[in-house]
Amino acid sequence: MACRGCSKSGLVLFARGATPTSSRASFLETNTNLARIVSSSTRPDFSQKQQRDPRYRSLHTSAKRPSPAENKISEDAKQPAPKPVGGLAKLLKSAVGTSNTYVLYGMMEGWAKLCAKQAEYTITKEDRKADKIKTTEEGEEVGISSGGIWHNEKEFHLLPTFSTWSQVGMLHMYLLAVRFRALDKESHDKWQKQLVDHFFYLAEAKMDVAHDMSSSSLRQRYLKDLFVQWRGVILAYDEGLVKGDAVLASAVWRNLFKAREDVDLRVLAAVVAWMRNCLRVLDRTEDADLPLVVDTLFAKKASDELPFVDGWSGIIEGVVNQDAPVAGGEGTVKKTSRFS
Repeated sequence: MACRGCSKSGLVLFARGATPTSSRASFLETNTNLARIVSSSTRPDFSQKQQRDPRYRSLHTSAKRPSPAENKISEDAKQPAPKPVGGLAKLLKSAVGTSNTYVLYGMMEGWAKLCAKQAEYTITKEDRKADKIKTTEEGEEVGISSGGIWHNEKEFHLLPTFSTWSQVGMLHMYLLAVRFRALDKESHDKWQKQLVDHFFYLAEAKMDVAHDMSSSSLRQRYLKDLFVQWRGVILAYDEGLVKGDAVLASAVWRNLFKAREDVDLRVLAAVVAWMRNCLRVLDRTEDADLPLVVDTLFAKKASDELPFVDGWSGIIEGVVNQDAPVAGGEGTVKKTSRFS
C-alpha cells in the first residue's frame, strides 16, 4: 500500500514553463542574457575593507539620483533611520559582528517569517477531505488568502498559491540580501545563509502542512527547484538594478507575474518603485540600525506607490501641458496618467 506522501507525486507546486528549470545549468542555458552575469558566489572580497565605504554600499540605482523637483519620492524615504540607545545599541552591534550567533539566529528567523507572511495563504484539512481545493490550469493548488496586497484582485491579482508565496517572499529576501553586501564578507555570508535557511525551513513546512506533502524525498526535490529559482531571482533582479528600471520591471514580470500578458503596467511600475524605495532606505541605514528598520520597512506596501506612478514625472511636467491640443483635430487631451 502506497504511503500518503507517495500518493502526492502528482502534486504541482510550480506551474510548468513559468519557472526556471530544475537544474542551474539548464536555467542558464535558457537565459543566455543572464548567463554572462557573475553569480553571487563570486562577489568581491570585502574582508580587507571592514569600514563602510561608498564604493561598497548597496546597489540601488543605475543612474544619477534626480533632484526632488525632477522625481518626487515619498517622505518616508527622506526621514533618517531611528537610532538605538543604551543596551539595545550594544545588542544590535553584537549581531552585526560574528560573536553572537544566537542573536543573529533569532533575528534572521524573524526576518524570514516577515518575508514569508507577505503573501500568506492557508489550505484547511476540511477542504482537502471534502475535495474542495481549487487548482489552476497548470495544476497548482489555490489556497485561501490571509490578506495583503498581493492577492488583491483590483491591483496585483496574484493567486494564493505556493508559487506566489515563494516568489513574493524571495522578492523581499532579495532586498535584504542586497543590503547584506555592504557588510564585511564574514558577516554577509552568515546573515544571508541564516536568512535563506530559515525561509527554506518555512517553505518545507508549508509543503507539509498546507499541501499535505509528507514525503521527505518529494519535498527535497521541490526545495532544490526552489533554490534554483532563488539563484535565478538574484541574477535577474541584479541585472535590473544595473541596467535600469525597464529591465528590472521585465524581471518582476517574468518571476512574480509568470510573464502573464494581462499584467497592468501600472502594477509593474509600482513594484519597481517600491523596490527602489526600500533599497534607498536600507542604503541610508547604518549596520547596527538594520534590526530596527527592517521590522518596519515592509509595512510600506508596493500599492502605496501607485499614486506616484499615476502622477507625472517632474522631468516632463513642464513639457506636457495640462490640456494639450489635439494635432490636426478639435478638442484637447486631458492629462490623467502616464499609463492611460
